[in-house]
Amino acid sequence: MGTNIVAAWIGFLMGCIAGAVPGLLFYGKDWLGGYSSWSRRMVRLAHIAFFGIALLNIAFAFTVSAFNLKRYTEIPSILLIAGAVTMPLVCYLSAWKPEFRHVFFIPAMCVILAVVIVLWRILV
Repeated sequence: MGTNIVAAWIGFLMGCIAGAVPGLLFYGKDWLGGYSSWSRRMVRLAHIAFFGIALLNIAFAFTVSAFNLKRYTEIPSILLIAGAVTMPLVCYLSAWKPEFRHVFFIPAMCVILAVVIVLWRILV
């Protein structure tokens, strides 16, 4: 599950960049429509999604190791990496065009299915 650890560290890096760039502009009261605007909230959510799903990828890699899970880990591995890519992407696309909010189910289902599969492997 080294791939998930690499994906996690890439996610941490992207989260830092995704925080630093808007951080240079956030002082503007009207930047992206103001503090409570949809666009600004989506940019903040993308920033946090990088870190949050990176943590899930790290947790997955350590769980696979701790529970010595050999089988049925490829699918959750792929789903977590897909979630790590698609969640921030959908956030940024939704900030640009709010209609993209209708595809949030894609990253959400990737992560939910991965967690369910991992729990199933641990408990069964």
